[in-house]
Amino acid sequence: MTTETPFETFLNQHNEEAWSATLATLLRSIHEVDRNATQIWFAFYPLPLFRALHESDDKEKLAQRLLLQGNYELKDQIDNSHRFLYGHRFWPQVKHAVEQHAEEWHRLQSVSSEGSQAKAYATSLPDQIFAVARATAQELKLDDSLLVGITAVAFMTLQQVGLAAFKAAPGTISIDKKHAKKSAEQILRDRAKVDSQGLLGFLKTVNKQFTVTHDENDDKAKYKLNEGQDLAWGAAEDQSRDWVAIDPRRIEGPIPVECRSASCGTCWVGVLGGVEKLSDVGAREGKKIKEFGYIDTAEPKPLIRLACQALAQGAVSIVIPPWNGQFGKYLRSLRPSDDASAVRDETPSQFQPDNQPVN
Repeated sequence: MTTETPFETFLNQHNEEAWSATLATLLRSIHEVDRNATQIWFAFYPLPLFRALHESDDKEKLAQRLLLQGNYELKDQIDNSHRFLYGHRFWPQVKHAVEQHAEEWHRLQSVSSEGSQAKAYATSLPDQIFAVARATAQELKLDDSLLVGITAVAFMTLQQVGLAAFKAAPGTISIDKKHAKKSAEQILRDRAKVDSQGLLGFLKTVNKQFTVTHDENDDKAKYKLNEGQDLAWGAAEDQSRDWVAIDPRRIEGPIPVECRSASCGTCWVGVLGGVEKLSDVGAREGKKIKEFGYIDTAEPKPLIRLACQALAQGAVSIVIPPWNGQFGKYLRSLRPSDDASAVRDETPSQFQPDNQPVN
């Protein structure tokens, strides 16, 4: 039986609401290049889903029940889950700094138990993330804003995988040297590029084509789609690689897709750049994406979309999550709220908690 370290105990006191408040505090201090990416990462690895699986008596059975496919275990991708963040370039240093921070907490706990006061224990989660990011940025001679997002990711990763597994990961960077050298400003310029429509492109009113980038760390990870086509439609025409060999869920191009009607949730993506160039969320997409558990927002152009519903009106940069599922209703059914019974009543049988009979 493992014993939590003081820092793990501190982190585990923070639930989804506490982390949402933390992110809201951090966002204004995160560099523009990683502002969307950080929010997307936290949507890709939600704490409530991790806790539901972790606390389940039969995790595999629950995963089947929630129709989880792909690599949804953060413990299996500690060093590369965040490769789409610019801050990933500094992961080895950030990871080491967070490990040192955790060890310092252990030391302060020992001092505190002997009667001295350890002021660090009164420091909030956002303040600790800021402090680690700032210290690492000073060491690397970088702007603090470039490390706040990846440091928040490191804290959440440690919370979900535990300090031992976190420290055991090698702490490597999973992008090549060419892309690692790109500046934040270069990446922002790339995202802002407007597709040329040829010499007479300014006269074009039909047959416009736009570029979708689905991996900013791979120059060949792009495909074209026509104006008004959804992201999944354009991806299906990309036969440049053996996509199934890369990911069994990718039966039609780089974006996993099954139904094309917002019923399966397989094609969810995060929008790193160009969110304003996608169509507004329709009623069906808005309803289903909440049911799947991917995002709960009334924003017309959120950072998480269903690719089969998002129509392109310009060039965009997206990131494809390594897994998909349908867990939103199940998680809501576990919340101890007044409307929990109403949620259970509208929930299909596969989302019913084990001890709740289906009427």
